[in-house]
Amino acid sequence: MEIDKSKVAVILAGGLGSRLGNLTKKIPKPLIKIGNKPVILHILEIYLKFGINNFILAIGYKGDEIVKYFTNKNIYFKKKLIIKKKINNKNCQITLVKTGINTMTGGRIKRLKNEITSENFFLTYGDGVSNVNLKKLEYFHHKHGKLVTVTAVHPIPRFGEMDIKKNLVTRFSEKKRSNKIWINGGFFIFNKKFLKYIKNDTTILEREPLEKAAKGKQMFAFKHRGFWQCMDTKRDRDLLSNLLKKTKPW
Repeated sequence: MEIDKSKVAVILAGGLGSRLGNLTKKIPKPLIKIGNKPVILHILEIYLKFGINNFILAIGYKGDEIVKYFTNKNIYFKKKLIIKKKINNKNCQITLVKTGINTMTGGRIKRLKNEITSENFFLTYGDGVSNVNLKKLEYFHHKHGKLVTVTAVHPIPRFGEMDIKKNLVTRFSEKKRSNKIWINGGFFIFNKKFLKYIKNDTTILEREPLEKAAKGKQMFAFKHRGFWQCMDTKRDRDLLSNLLKKTKPW
């Protein structure tokens, strides 16, 4: 399979991952393993399932470790490095771009402006997996024709719920996925014109840019009711690893 340069998937892979504690002291968050391979590889495989094999990785904190993982070498480069390799016997191109250690999520995307050559591009965080159907996501994005599509998912509460009347528990419910609340699940598609909403390195994607897009009626939600899980904490990592022992849900 040739590299399809008409489609590109951007992976934000530069954050500090501070909530993972000691796990990110020596390696960046995207290299933390779920099962026997790092989460970043699981994410690339999700895109590869749908024929998307052109990737841009926005690296920052301990980015040299990500470079080493994909090249098996210590390679110095000033701004970007393009590598071609096979993942699961599928050809892919991975462009590693240095986007700064302390740059915010929006700022990282802005720094990729010259690397993104397609009118629309996929984007997700380097710590979340899902069985979202990317072909349906792409169709939905082109159909509504706005600047942003975000995959909306139901969160799993960390605690059970109780209804209490005068100290009497009238309902007890173990934690379960909410059917009322929708949250940002990553797996976006952006039109490149969206970049005008991002000012500089200090811009947080999830604040002003997406807030402005929503206010301007330029953002649609693709509701995904299937599997989705981020890896923000050690508990999340353990949960995903245990799920993988049974059957891979993404």
